[in-house]
Amino acid sequence: MRKYKTLRLGKEAISFFVDKKSILTMIGLALSVLILFIVSTGMGDMKISPWNVIKVLFGEGDRMETLVVQSFRLPRIIIALLVGISLAVAGAILQGIIRNPLASPDIIGLTGGASAAVVLFLALFSDSNHSLTVSIQWLPLSAFIGATVIAIVVYTLSWKNGLSPVRLVLIGIGIATLMQALTTLFMILGPIYRASQANIWITGTVYGSNWSHVKILLPWVLLLLLVSFMVVRHLNIQELGDEIATGVGGAVHKHRIGLLFLSTALTGGAVAFAGGIGFVGLMAPHIARRLVGSSFGVLIPTAAFIGAFLVMLADLIGRTLFSPLEIPAGVFTASIGAPYFIYLLYKTRNA
Repeated sequence: MRKYKTLRLGKEAISFFVDKKSILTMIGLALSVLILFIVSTGMGDMKISPWNVIKVLFGEGDRMETLVVQSFRLPRIIIALLVGISLAVAGAILQGIIRNPLASPDIIGLTGGASAAVVLFLALFSDSNHSLTVSIQWLPLSAFIGATVIAIVVYTLSWKNGLSPVRLVLIGIGIATLMQALTTLFMILGPIYRASQANIWITGTVYGSNWSHVKILLPWVLLLLLVSFMVVRHLNIQELGDEIATGVGGAVHKHRIGLLFLSTALTGGAVAFAGGIGFVGLMAPHIARRLVGSSFGVLIPTAAFIGAFLVMLADLIGRTLFSPLEIPAGVFTASIGAPYFIYLLYKTRNA
């Protein structure tokens, strides 16, 4: 039976629906992500059993296994986990504020804008010694700025007495294509040794992740997730439509802009360290909505677990299925997501 719960934070009250099925679903997804995390950590050229992986995580493993896990595999898998969470939550927020099932960071060009900004950052701040002249900590900010600019452009061009789903998608696809062209241009104009590194942000991969990346991305994602849970009630109000939302006292446009910036910040952080991994922000919220319903209090954490699972699984397949070759995770998410997008576009063709 579904019960209505109220969580109070100071003078604010955040209300959301919680039911037994949703809780069990989230627990099941959390366990699935944990199992995949352990299995993925043990897979590679050097196979490590799940039990030995657990021992390493608790500081009791073999020296060689500890070196492989802690130095090479854990950073990569943690980045995949954080990127999947970020893209899934960003997609859920976009679908909520735009009320469009086709909305996602990559479809409407946010990922492309962030990618172009990151490649431009690498081109501008690289020296002759193959190193950056500024701290890598500025990378997420540059991606955030790129995604934000594109979000404003797409939102403005799509508005005509409201937001049309088809208009939004068509403009978004056009802007995304333009960003791909700019990304290629920045690669050509930048130092030649940065071209291969910049290519990461085109294909989408967590290859080359290290602990310095984790230290930057982890607090960024945790902070934005906390903010997402605090403003979840505004998302639920946005789903009612502008007139009803205004009627119940919601500052529709103010909240919409804030939520849009939140989505672009999540997208920017993900793109800064994993590139344009596509369709996770489209698929994860849809799968979550089918499992737990449309209340964002449970939809967002459920989508986060699904997004983490998708990116971790794509990375695992990419580095093991065709070993010793490594296939970018974005290739596998796109191979699933592109047909799913066409299906959704067909369903909403009369919108």
